Amino acid sequence: MDWIAADWGTTHLQLWEMEADGTVLNTMLSDQGMGVLLPEDYEPTLLGLLRNRLPTDRTTPVIACGMVGARQGWIEAPYAPVPAAPPSAAIAVRPKLRDPRLAVHVLPGMSQASPADVMRGEEVRISGVLAEEPDFDGIVCLPGLHTIWAQISAGEVVSFRTFMTAELVKLLSTQSVLRLSVGQEGWDEAEFQAGLDRGLSTPAALASDAFRLRAEALLDDLPSEAARARLWGLLIGVELAAAKPYWLGQAVRIVGVEDPVKLYSAALAKQGVQATSRDWEAMTLAGLGAARRTLLERA
Repeated sequence: MDWIAADWGTTHLQLWEMEADGTVLNTMLSDQGMGVLLPEDYEPTLLGLLRNRLPTDRTTPVIACGMVGARQGWIEAPYAPVPAAPPSAAIAVRPKLRDPRLAVHVLPGMSQASPADVMRGEEVRISGVLAEEPDFDGIVCLPGLHTIWAQISAGEVVSFRTFMTAELVKLLSTQSVLRLSVGQEGWDEAEFQAGLDRGLSTPAALASDAFRLRAEALLDDLPSEAARARLWGLLIGVELAAAKPYWLGQAVRIVGVEDPVKLYSAALAKQGVQATSRDWEAMTLAGLGAARRTLLERA
């Protein structure tokens, strides 16, 4: 093991033990995310996962991204304002450690003054896209609990916008009246496409169109999987309507896990945009690997 890559989010921590050439030796996933840790818990959490795997004759660098650098995390890594290149290890912050076998470097997130916006973790995936395509000019779409659309030009993040689409689906389908009608499983592609068309063409009607799902379930026995698919379509359609300047006539790279990438790819394809997908893990490791190279260059 030459170094350790870490994506430390609100709910989970993922570690990769890395060789110098970028080969992954081992992967570990933990539910010890920022949301359940105090600052003094982070080092013991790392050591508990790594156990006796750390070399004893040298210091192993850990390159970490995500909510670990939030104000409520291990140590605050101030946001880098756009326009700027995705933050490198040159401006990472380092928490104090008791164990001399570790040297932790926490990468900053990025911020935008107007309209106000922030990201933590997604900037590393953007760095991964640029590591793969250094001359890429276009849009990187990062679907997740919150979806980010980032404009990239000349190696910099020029602007970005965040949408709470997946979180809104979760809230509406579990904590609103729609919980009685919207299923948590199953899919109806025709209903998704119908919702997508409606959300994109008439975004102002979202609140009414959402309640219609409950009414149709009561009056017409709308299946729960159909309601689920249409709700996703409505909310992604509304998002696409607001994010139109970010995808219309642009080259788009979608970075995420399989299911969200498929949804956004299908939604953009319906608008004539043939986006190229990139795997979340591969882009994360490419971005953290770029940070590791920066450390080596500065050594």
